[in-house]
Amino acid sequence: MFFIENHVKSAVEKAGGPTFTSNKLHVSNSCIHTWVRKGRVSNIEMARKLSQLSGVPLEKLRGAA
Repeated sequence: MFFIENHVKSAVEKAGGPTFTSNKLHVSNSCIHTWVRKGRVSNIEMARKLSQLSGVPLEKLRGAA
């Protein structure tokens, strides 16, 4: 059995958790949890901001590789 890493979850944790991240990105907490559940950030601008905040590459947050 293998597990696929959830890069969005890692990014949110590195950024300081869901509440801190939602406040910094000016989105709702439920929005952050939706991104984590889906494993990708569909909005390119939000993905870019989360990438800058967390240091996780943009491509990983958008669901690539």
